[in-house]
Amino acid sequence: MVNNATTFAPGRVEILGNHTDYNLGFVLSAAIHLGVTIEASRRPTNILEISSKTNRRSISIELNNLRPLAEETWANYPIGVLKILSDAGFQLGGMNLSISSDLPLGAGLSSSAALEVATAMAAKAIFELEIEKMQLAQLCQKAENEFVGVQSGLLDQASSVFGKDHELILLDFLKITVENVSLPANASLLLLNSGVPHELTGGEYNERRKQCMLAAKSMGIASLREANLALLEGSQLEDVIRRRALHIIGEDDRVLRGIEALRSNQLKAFGELMFASHLSSRVNFENSTSHLDTLVDLARGTPGVFGSRLTGGGFGGSTVSLVEKGRADEIIQTISSEYHRITGATCSAIRTEPSEGARVLA
Repeated sequence: MVNNATTFAPGRVEILGNHTDYNLGFVLSAAIHLGVTIEASRRPTNILEISSKTNRRSISIELNNLRPLAEETWANYPIGVLKILSDAGFQLGGMNLSISSDLPLGAGLSSSAALEVATAMAAKAIFELEIEKMQLAQLCQKAENEFVGVQSGLLDQASSVFGKDHELILLDFLKITVENVSLPANASLLLLNSGVPHELTGGEYNERRKQCMLAAKSMGIASLREANLALLEGSQLEDVIRRRALHIIGEDDRVLRGIEALRSNQLKAFGELMFASHLSSRVNFENSTSHLDTLVDLARGTPGVFGSRLTGGGFGGSTVSLVEKGRADEIIQTISSEYHRITGATCSAIRTEPSEGARVLA
């Protein structure tokens, strides 16, 4: 019997493939070195005690009465995971969960999915549950969809689970498969937080998802994975819906071309795909912001940057840039000062490498 466990689940950065996960397409992502840590221990009673070192709040709830909390919404992510695990037939007991995180909130690096995955890993370790990796990611996604109410795809949770050191993650959401792709040794990742918080529960994410479903239905296909430019051009979609579909079709193509560029060490070509992805997010999917656009424009003119784009759901948050290893500091200095001069806002930087996925630490 395991009485105590410490688990860690990383945040993720989406490199290419924006909003393609719930359209059953392709995404290229990476787990990062920052994430959520949970110190878990058994309790003799069927009470769940959750505390956060980040917001210094705590809740207590009975295991047979797991429900969304209107006042302590931060706790709904771990509560939701445990409710979904219980509903799926996994035997749980009382637990103490102490949460800490070094992921910046609102940066679009998927702190919510990291919290979900770390919770599931804690329950798996403490109660010795038999859950394979993809099932664990899917159960965490279900918690976010059904308990929290954000209709997110599987990208965030799968990236947190399947991360590998120095390797990107190619996810196929139709076949539900994972493949790892090496990042060339002379490149690293730079994340720049725009300072404009990223918030998905405001409705924009769910609205984009509905628009994509409408586009697929109008073209007579099950998902936009099946769409192509010829089918789109022959359809009678209204302009907004057509542009949403155009973005997804383009993103799937960019991911597949990006993989080939990486495998042949063509970092400049890969970077151009990142810039094209951001342009499509801005024009076709309309999930960028003026601050994100400014960061990408500055990155394009900065030596040592191969490519840059918004990452995650959009509507604020961060950009991800592929940069020459060893030049990150001068790139940060150049972009930060210009960004502040243009916008009056301050961006914060995270240098990172593709990192190992969710795991038990102790």
